[in-house]
Amino acid sequence: MSSPQPHFLVLTFPFQGHIAPALRLAKRLLAATPDALVTFSTTEVAHRRMFPAKPDGAEVPAEEHGGRLEFLPFSDGTEAGYVRSTDPGAFNSYMASFHAEGARTVAEIVDALAAPGRPPVAVFVIYFHYFHGHADVVAEHRHDPSFVVELPGLMPLTIGDLPNFLTDAIDPSDFFHSVFNTFHDLMETLDKESPKATVLVNTCQELELSALAAVGAHHVLPVGPVLPPGDVSGIFKQDDESEYMEWLDAKPENSVVYVSFGSLATMAREQLDELLLGLEESERPYLCVIRKDIKVALVDREAEMLHERLKNGMVVEWCDQVRVLSHAAVGCFVTHCGWNSVLESVASGVPMVCVPRMSDQRMNAQLVVRDWRVGVRAQIDEGGVLREAELRRCIEEVMDNPEVAAEVGKWKRIVVEATGKGGSSDRNLMAFNGARSVV
Repeated sequence: MSSPQPHFLVLTFPFQGHIAPALRLAKRLLAATPDALVTFSTTEVAHRRMFPAKPDGAEVPAEEHGGRLEFLPFSDGTEAGYVRSTDPGAFNSYMASFHAEGARTVAEIVDALAAPGRPPVAVFVIYFHYFHGHADVVAEHRHDPSFVVELPGLMPLTIGDLPNFLTDAIDPSDFFHSVFNTFHDLMETLDKESPKATVLVNTCQELELSALAAVGAHHVLPVGPVLPPGDVSGIFKQDDESEYMEWLDAKPENSVVYVSFGSLATMAREQLDELLLGLEESERPYLCVIRKDIKVALVDREAEMLHERLKNGMVVEWCDQVRVLSHAAVGCFVTHCGWNSVLESVASGVPMVCVPRMSDQRMNAQLVVRDWRVGVRAQIDEGGVLREAELRRCIEEVMDNPEVAAEVGKWKRIVVEATGKGGSSDRNLMAFNGARSVV
């Protein structure tokens, strides 16, 4: 009998930072396994945003790549998905619905796929060791950001460097307490797997050698960075690409400061003022992403004045970040240090000004500054605001710095080699496919 056609089910949380790398992974799996089928699944709300209805009522075709990539959404039990709110109860209620209804509807998808014979899994190190012997020491000192914690495979870290899901979110009243519970459940599930599940991680082994060696209890396979150029997948509508790309084309090499704080970060009026003031006074051209929901939060007159204040730069609501970072004119990235943004910047050879806020961002900033030496961490004041003078200082520190440039070039070459034909990540993905494992 011939072996069954390999099939991969890629499930993802309905946030832009999860959808983009998951969809890229799906496409990498298709390229690496020509006979494979891939089903990509996120929530119904996110699916509709990825494929908005056309004027005639038709949607983007549900299948791509010769019918080998299909999109099957699942329900999170809501009509509108998660709606931004300052109420921690709202997020935790959404997560409860996501877990309950999501588990039921995903099970239905798995059953439907199995019926025709198509059976459908650093920061991970920190979570792993927290739930395997280090929870007590972190919990005991969680209010002391300067307390040093030593975890196997990692350089010494302060409590302030750890993901806030492991410090603040252990409190049931915290906004992200449900996320803490999710990671706890994930680690319990992985511990019970027999044989051990393969955990795919979006990095390459050269970037995090010691960290990867510290999770020997699980089969962790680095297959990244998963970031093909020109990939525009996601749930946000982009600005007219020709406008900002033509603007970049007219700028000298390594002259532009690119600024984006990702798809989730909020920005108060005071921070927006300091940001634009610092960029203008740096006297360098800049491309700044200010999402539509942030603009909407401003009163009408303030929104009108936003563009009137721009002399040296351009503001867009969303853009193709990979294309922007790959442009020769971009010489610096002011970033929140989400993992996607960090990897895209390293792969593009662009130094970073790190402004981490939450989740894994503080640890990612440590890798950028301390391990790879391709950026600098900006200091925020007691009110949590990045001041214009500090922004200007950091921009000057990383741009046109020969030592930073040398490190940036080195790591770019390493990532290109790892993800290229026969590189470490390419070999790992091929090995994963050969094992006919489950995603």
